[in-house]
Amino acid sequence: MASQCYLAVDLGAESGRVVAALFDGERVELREQHRFRNGPVSVGGTLRWDLVNLWREIQTGLAKAAAEFGDSIRSIGVDTWGVDYVLLSETEELLGLPYCYRDSRTEGLMAHTFTQVPRADIFSQTGLQFMEINTLYQLVAMNQKNPRLMEQAATFLMIPDFLNWLLCGSKVVEFTNATTSQCFNATTRDWAFDMLAKLSLPTQMFPQVVDSGTKLGTLREDVARQAGIKRIDVIAPATHDTGSAVVAVPTEMTGSAKWAYISSGTWSLMGLEVPNAILTQRALELNVTNEGGVDGTYRLLKNIMGLWLVQQCKASFERAGRNHDYSTLTALATEAPAFRSLIDPDDSRFLAPDDMASAIASFCTETGQSVPETDGQFVRCCLESLALKYRRVLGWLEELSGEAVEVMHIVGGGTKNALLNQFTANACGCPVVTGPVEGTALGNVLIQARAMGEIGSLADIRTVVRASSEMNRFEPADKDQWDAADTRLSELTTS
Repeated sequence: MASQCYLAVDLGAESGRVVAALFDGERVELREQHRFRNGPVSVGGTLRWDLVNLWREIQTGLAKAAAEFGDSIRSIGVDTWGVDYVLLSETEELLGLPYCYRDSRTEGLMAHTFTQVPRADIFSQTGLQFMEINTLYQLVAMNQKNPRLMEQAATFLMIPDFLNWLLCGSKVVEFTNATTSQCFNATTRDWAFDMLAKLSLPTQMFPQVVDSGTKLGTLREDVARQAGIKRIDVIAPATHDTGSAVVAVPTEMTGSAKWAYISSGTWSLMGLEVPNAILTQRALELNVTNEGGVDGTYRLLKNIMGLWLVQQCKASFERAGRNHDYSTLTALATEAPAFRSLIDPDDSRFLAPDDMASAIASFCTETGQSVPETDGQFVRCCLESLALKYRRVLGWLEELSGEAVEVMHIVGGGTKNALLNQFTANACGCPVVTGPVEGTALGNVLIQARAMGEIGSLADIRTVVRASSEMNRFEPADKDQWDAADTRLSELTTS
């Protein structure tokens, strides 16, 4: 068959891009059309997302794709990070620049929220990991600090849903991203209206939730005209980037118990694909999360700080006048001594520090460890600590599922870090298969292709991913050393 073209808008916390995907029925070839920077902007002492500029960049990418692929383009789909949101007024005005999840306004609000709805009740309904960045606490913060603005809200949309509104005018929220909000009931599979009402949040603003693969409409006439493209379909993939990445896990296994995944990037999202949310008392104790997946599945997972640690160490080094690219930092870490310093990646001090290297030094000092002295030592500390965190989370996932994981799949940009991949295999004691690097974009476009009738089941999608991707395998080694390091880190931390 002739290749069909699908467009993926893929937005991350550091960058965004528009990618064209050519699909011939068996393989997908990705061609990046436009890449642009992203990141929170400081506005009046708050952290916000500059969505107007992101929309401008998306339109630029759309025009570039139209110029190259023209009428072969069939549809477009958007995926982004989770938890952040936009409010629209009755007259469809954007009610302020949306906040970034790293903004400090939610500090301490979980404890306040639990005085109105107990922690156990929130988990029994939503099944979501408790993190101050969650949409629920962002909305509570807005209701406290700017109730008049909240009163004007007619429509609540997550970030990708807002971009879909810009593309085609739809006002719905896609399932996978809705479940990241801690406002969604995992049992009824609709908004947790009773809980939201108890928190005095306006429930009428929450729109219909739709499944991945839903056709949302056609491109707005003015958007199509400016881009020089026909009015193509706008399709909701798994709009949460991790949801799309898990679609592209190239497993040949059926069921979830034998394989696990890590979507590796700024955050590491580590989990299992399960048929239903796991809402047990033990799941609450372990503070795991249940996020929606494709075909009504759930992603039983844990959010881990991820390569944010290395990204922010790099920024610390640059402020001190030492400029390294990521490959150089990895090489320096390879040469550094093993297990000199260890941290808990999810310690709150690492979420939004003024200086990551200083925050790591502080942790090491407080726990009686040697403070890293070189850039390589700082990065090795981050990578070894991440691998040990993966090991701990893997144990929790195996406990909750009741079965041992035989292979770990790592997808996303973090697969490029071969040192972390090997550390992960060593720490977890199981083979690690990496790839695809472009998991999120592949998952995005293949859900679009399925919506357009060109592909069948989720298993079929993963067959295409295997045919389209380069994968590498890492075998575990140095078991005794990693066992000892795990024991040491357990003694240093309580999380």
